[in-house]
Amino acid sequence: MNEGVISGETAAARLARGAALGEVLDLADPSGSAWISLDEGVRASAWYWPAPLPDAGAVELPEESWLALALCHPDGRIRERALAGVAERPVLLPLLVVRAADWAAPVRERARQLLGETLAGEVSAETVVSLAPLVLRVARRERGDFGLELLGTALRRAPRELLLPLRTHPDRLLRRFTFRAAVEGGLLSPGELARHAARDDDAVVQALCADAALAATSTGAGRDDWDDVLEPLLGARNPRARSAGVTALKRAGRSERAVEFLADRASIVRACARYVVRRHGTDPLPWYRERCADPADPAVPSGAAIGLAECGQRADAELLWPLLAHPAPAVRARAVAGLRILDVSDTEQLLPLLDDPASGVVREAATALLPFSGSLPADRLTGFLDTGRPRHVRVAAFRLLDARGGVIGLRAAVSLLEGPDDKLRMWAGQSVQRWHPATDTRPGDPEVGELLDRAGHLFSEHVLKRRKWEAGLSS
Repeated sequence: MNEGVISGETAAARLARGAALGEVLDLADPSGSAWISLDEGVRASAWYWPAPLPDAGAVELPEESWLALALCHPDGRIRERALAGVAERPVLLPLLVVRAADWAAPVRERARQLLGETLAGEVSAETVVSLAPLVLRVARRERGDFGLELLGTALRRAPRELLLPLRTHPDRLLRRFTFRAAVEGGLLSPGELARHAARDDDAVVQALCADAALAATSTGAGRDDWDDVLEPLLGARNPRARSAGVTALKRAGRSERAVEFLADRASIVRACARYVVRRHGTDPLPWYRERCADPADPAVPSGAAIGLAECGQRADAELLWPLLAHPAPAVRARAVAGLRILDVSDTEQLLPLLDDPASGVVREAATALLPFSGSLPADRLTGFLDTGRPRHVRVAAFRLLDARGGVIGLRAAVSLLEGPDDKLRMWAGQSVQRWHPATDTRPGDPEVGELLDRAGHLFSEHVLKRRKWEAGLSS
């Protein structure tokens, strides 16, 4: 086993000097990248051996090392000759996968014939599973999709226990392919699919498994069958799986449970819950209004505030304004977002929230105030840039001042160029570089010239002169 990761050229050189294949390559590499790297490295360093590769017996190389070099050789005739030796040496099957996408048609066709015969024959399921990551990588090439159908067929025949490593593989494309094969082959029960939909972090796998789990659960399924599917989905951390579970409550005859998800943290889940509740004959709006009626209630669900806005009317803003003072930061943030959805704004009430101790509240307040950035008190916003303020407050204030532009925006950006925060400095520098005089910028304003000079290191001499000229300042 090789120690660490070596380059393809280094691997080729060591093989050419007589090293055994297992000493150079990680034969158990789960990604298959070592074989692709070797293929590229051999072509880049073919001067290590004669162009017409001698017979295996005429060189002091292990048989597998000789064949590996020949399978990657720049000369297509040598690659084609070497293919015949792969069948007796399964360790070289990965290079057969690579050659099945070869740019030379004779090599490619012969490799595909051998690969098809191999995967349809006596090769072990463990070998097929080990080849899967490499097949997926090669499939991204122009001529590399040949192995996909073969792999899908082989995976559907493989024992369930051997597919487990692929279902948890770090490569998302491989997980997707594996689950598609498992669904098509009926290899997983509805409950197993639901649990994978709840646990996997890839949205495609979540949707694939959730849809398959629900499709496999017939409308006449018993309570236990529905429990196996619904409970993992409804308890999932990812919104896609939860929303699928909530929508399925109607099919399962459990629409009343959808009320539990009306205040879910995810908008897609709340929307699905409202759909199910309405189909059950209940209007969700009174439920939201009741939950938001008492702003002093510490048990107000944060999702109720945003849910009220999503299905309510502008008059419902009267229930949201008092929630801006709620002790829970999540409720305050969702109330601000709800007011923005209802298109109801009062800058005098929203402006103090820029100094809120919770960053989520400040972000929502800044987003709601952004359309009014030109009318907000500049002095107050500038005060929020003070280095003694929390970072989220400074970021929100600069976001609004930058959107305002003009001299005020330039002044704010230049003031941050020497600040302690690296990201704010970078953002401020970008703001200065794209600055141009606004319609309300007074031509020839000496402050503009002074600010541009302070930020002169951000411009070339020509661009700096151009900016000053645009501002009505002499060069």
